[in-house]
Amino acid sequence: MNKISIIGLGWLGLPLAKNLQEKGYKVIGSTTTGEKVKKLEAKGLTSVQFSLEPYPKGLGFQKLFEAEILVITIPPRSRTQSGERYLEELKFLKSMLQNSSAKKLVFVSSTGIYPEKNQAEKYTEEFEMDLSITGNKTLWKAEQLMSQDNSYELTIIRFGGLMGEERVPGKYFSGKENVEGHSRVNYIHQDDAVGIITWIIEKNLWNETFNGVAPTHPLKREVIEKSAQDTGLAPPKSFQDSKEGENRLISSEKIIQTGYSFAFANPLDFSYNLKK
Repeated sequence: MNKISIIGLGWLGLPLAKNLQEKGYKVIGSTTTGEKVKKLEAKGLTSVQFSLEPYPKGLGFQKLFEAEILVITIPPRSRTQSGERYLEELKFLKSMLQNSSAKKLVFVSSTGIYPEKNQAEKYTEEFEMDLSITGNKTLWKAEQLMSQDNSYELTIIRFGGLMGEERVPGKYFSGKENVEGHSRVNYIHQDDAVGIITWIIEKNLWNETFNGVAPTHPLKREVIEKSAQDTGLAPPKSFQDSKEGENRLISSEKIIQTGYSFAFANPLDFSYNLKK
């Protein structure tokens, strides 16, 4: 059975590690502190202390690069930053990959890479972008960096807004006024984010780019109100006047065509857990 390393046992990486381990894979992951390592080990998850500052730092992190498959789940720190620090981190990470036994890499990106402008058709993976039109220059540079001159098979996943568990859309707008709610959402549930990465590994879908977005796109207002109702949160006090034509939508047809079936195809049906 393949050994899998997950760089970043965070909100996405941790449930992914648990899921892969339950399926019989040998999993090792990284976290940033020794205290977290102890907590994860107590839960039966093998982990090592590893961080990028932007150079590698930690204890025994070489074990991460002994796996055949690596999953990178570390996002840029902030949209407001230039992103140069993040790119430097990835350069160090790629250098270690190039000198390791890793043969396959899943790189988690974001649908934020697509242009911010609306269009009549959904954005697909085949949409041609360059630095001048991308919605996020850091993400575009990151994908280019990991794709060029590599020694591994690479699959990129561009996830939409990650929701589920304690991430409740209604929580962020509870009691607020004049909330924008007329646009349609490109969300994905945590279970499906984990599911898609697992599916790619199990089906050997390498050297591809996939969008990870629930195929149904309700209005943001509908999702906010429904998630608030489902979790007992106060809804927004008011929304902006409705508008028409908000169509910056992302297609998930490509991953569906591979046979993947969404656990939560509609964000109005997402499950949450505020007790965490």
